[in-house]
Parts: sequence; structure tokens; C-alpha cells
Amino acid sequence: MPTKGAMVILRSNSELDQWLAAAGGPIHFVPTMGGLHRGHQQLIRAARGAGGRVLVSVFVNPTQFAAGEDFTTYPRHPDRDIQQAADTDAVWFPTVEHIYGDANPDRSHAGSGPPIKPSLIQTLCGPWRPGHFEGVLMVMARLLERVQPALVVMGEKDWQQLTVLRQCLPALCEKRCRLLPVPVVREGDGLPCSSRNSRLSPSQRRQAALLPQALGDAEAAVQAGERRSAVLEQLVRARLDATELRVDYAQLVHPLTLQPCPHLDGVALLGVAVHVGPVRLLDHRFLLSRQPIIAIDGPAGTGKSTVTRLLAARLGLLHLDTGAMYRAVAWLMLENRQPIRSDAALQQLLETMELRLAWGDHGQQVICINGVDVSDAIRLPRVTATVPRVAALPQVRQVLTRQQRAFGQQGGLVSEGRDMGTAVFPNAELKVYLTATAAERARRRAADMTQRGQTPPPLATLEAQIAERDHLDRTRTEAPLRQAEDGVVVATDGITVEQVVDDLEELFHQRVPRGAEPWANTEPVA
Repeated sequence: MPTKGAMVILRSNSELDQWLAAAGGPIHFVPTMGGLHRGHQQLIRAARGAGGRVLVSVFVNPTQFAAGEDFTTYPRHPDRDIQQAADTDAVWFPTVEHIYGDANPDRSHAGSGPPIKPSLIQTLCGPWRPGHFEGVLMVMARLLERVQPALVVMGEKDWQQLTVLRQCLPALCEKRCRLLPVPVVREGDGLPCSSRNSRLSPSQRRQAALLPQALGDAEAAVQAGERRSAVLEQLVRARLDATELRVDYAQLVHPLTLQPCPHLDGVALLGVAVHVGPVRLLDHRFLLSRQPIIAIDGPAGTGKSTVTRLLAARLGLLHLDTGAMYRAVAWLMLENRQPIRSDAALQQLLETMELRLAWGDHGQQVICINGVDVSDAIRLPRVTATVPRVAALPQVRQVLTRQQRAFGQQGGLVSEGRDMGTAVFPNAELKVYLTATAAERARRRAADMTQRGQTPPPLATLEAQIAERDHLDRTRTEAPLRQAEDGVVVATDGITVEQVVDDLEELFHQRVPRGAEPWANTEPVA
């Protein structure tokens, strides 16, 4: 083998095993079928940037090709691949025997991998390539069993394959293994970088470049107000049919479930597969009718505000602290000595109040009511003690829910409260329900009060207050606290805030890719 510090070429399982044993530290794995290009180089850079030793495999897997597909003509250029993988610690060139042993690897063995959720392969390429994804999982199971990586780096170009692998990854790896998706890398004409592009003649390449242009037409239609999936799909298909490209499908689906979207509301994937001469090409575009929304629910004291603020900053979205809005109304009622009950006086107070939200340079929320900045005053103990009863009033919830929905019309928010994913933003891209034990929440509340210079009551008293607040939240008439049916439960006991934010960021990018169009960090308009 080459000396330490040089890229190592591995051509057998024993050489791979020796290299893994000597590597030390985590292995970041980039599985490929060769024909490496700028897109693969981006995967390698992402793996390198995450630390650890980077291993690239080059293996054209027979089990994911059906009869009549391009297995025999798939680009194979090992010397060129070595040059393209210059920033890699090792490149592994296994043979069919290295991966599958003496068994004849055909599609009849594809079921030996973990089961795929059927709904994930009912759309897009699934009906056109039966057995393909089972073949992908078959080879990934063997690659990961041997490499045991800490990180697998894959591109977002084939979003359906990425989604299937994400679902099955826990069953494929004995040890904890993370999947890092990398945005699509495109050529100058907009076509996604692909090993198969090298098989196109100059005229076919010009014809193929119409694929991203057709997707761009659909995006322009969305920006002009079109939301019907049938119209968007037909627009793309008609443009491609006019160029004599043979279209397998043009389909709008939900990014996480891959189920058809009859109407665009938020974020959806418009996927297309076409045949250009001897080559089948894939492309997609993520269409946004508004900027993404993350709704974070859960009882008091679970860390919602801190998690929401940090997650919003990391994703470049705005933090909408709806709890502060309820606190502001509670403060106003206390200032006006308004009894905590629904009556005509409260209705008058709500109709005449002016509640405004603004965001500072770092995305922090500033709240003003009737021209008074109450950002600090709403955190006083007397306001905190009053909020549960105020928030339970139907009149208050109705008024503030309307205002919160107005903020969300253009999206671009991470919003937290106690009915975000159920009543306020039921169509949010990600709905999270944070939980924690009452004891842990009481401890956090005491620490927060101490940090603010306040003297906390005994923990038992705080636990009792939390239990009372939970009861009020769950039994109120208007939008009681509950988990959204399609929400994700995240327990925050025993893990750091940073770990929670990491997990939520990964959940978000399962629904909205890292390569989606960036959104502007601007104030929402009510």
C-alpha cells in the first residue's frame, strides 16, 4: 500500500479490512458506482469537512439494474475515478465476488435487505423500476456491514433513493450511523451532474438541458400563483414532449412521504424522469408556495423557546414566540386590572389593543403592546402565574391565533407554543412535540428564574404549578394542548439543547432539502 498520508487504493476485502483496522477514528463513507464527477467531489468535500477518515467505494451494483437497463454500458473509468477522488483517504474497488461472495447476485435476492415502506416506492421511479430500490438496499447492507462507518454521505440528486435509505439506515447498520445529504451539483447548462451524462452525444446533451428548463417553467408558474399539481405536471410534460424527450413521469409529491400532492401548500418535490437516446435521466425541483414553517408544541418548561430560537438562527428562519404573545395579553390585563374571564370588557380590550412583533439583528423577538416594549416585563413572576388562565380564555386564543396565522402566510418561521401544529399551523413542514418530566421542567424553571435575578420557590411548588398549568392547557375549551397526529415526539430529558437542535435540523432536512432555494430572513407581514 502507499505510505501514510497518500491516498490508498484498495482492491480486495483483506486490504480494506487492514486499512480500516489501521485508520483510527470514525470512517466517513461515500458509496458510488464510479464515473466520478464534480458532484462526487462535493460529497467527498462534505465527508472531509465532517472530520474522520474518508473512504470512497466504486462498485457498479448489478442487483439494482433490471434486464434491458444499462448495467453493461454504465461508465467505468477506474483510473479517472482515482484522479477525481484525490482528496480521499482511500478508494475501494470491490468486485461482485467481494460484495456477494459466490452467490449469483440477481434481483431475486433483492428481498434480503430490510423491508421498504411500500408508500415510498409507489410513486416516481418505483413503478418504472420494480426491484430497483430493493437492489440498492441489498448492496448497501453489505457495504455498511463491512465498513461500519460513522457517517454515510450521499447526494440529494436521487431524492427517492435518499428517502428510502434514510428510512432503512437503522436496520442496515449495527452501530449508530448518520446520513449526511449533500445538495445537487449542476453543470453550466443546469443539468444535474451524473455519470450517465458522459454517454450523451452533443445533440443529445443539448436536448437533455431542456429538462431543468422545463422544471424552471413550473417554478415560474408557482411564483405566478399556480398551485394545482395537475397543471404543474402537465406544464412540464408538455414542454418535454415538444422536444421529443420520452417522459416516464412528471409527478408532484410530498418530500417526506413521497405521496402525491394534489395541491401545493408549502413545499413539494416535482420529480421527472426522461429518456434521452440510450440514457435515462432524473431531475427534480422543490417548489415552494411559501417559505417553510416549523411548529414546535409541548407543555411549559420543555425548552421550546430556547430550542426554537437556536433552530431558527441555524436555519436562517424567524423565531415566532407565540407564548410571548399570550404573556403580553396577560400583562395588559394585569395593567388594566381586567378580571381573568371572558366578557364584553375583555372583548373591548382585545379589539383595541395593538400587539406588534419585531425582530432584532440576530432574529430575537421584540414584543410591544400599545406602543410599550414589554419584552422583559412579560417574564415577571406575576405575569407567569397569570398566563395559564389567560391562555385558556377562548376569546384570547381566537384573537391571537388569527394574528399568528397572518404572520405565517409567507412562512419562514419556527414557531413555538401549545397548539402550533394542531390549530395554528396544521400544514407546517415539520411539527414537533417536545416533552420532559415535571421534575426536569421545574428544575429548568428554577434555573431560569435565578438567571433573571429572581428567587425561585421550592421545586415542589414549581412542580405543582407546572402540573396545574398542564391541566389547564389540556382541558381548555379552545384548542387544547395535544400532539399533532403527524407530529414527531422529542423527549428532552437527559440531552443537551444542542443535541435537540441537531435532531430537529435533521428532521427538517428530511422534508426540506439542504439544496432548496434559500429563503430571506425578513420580518413577516401580518
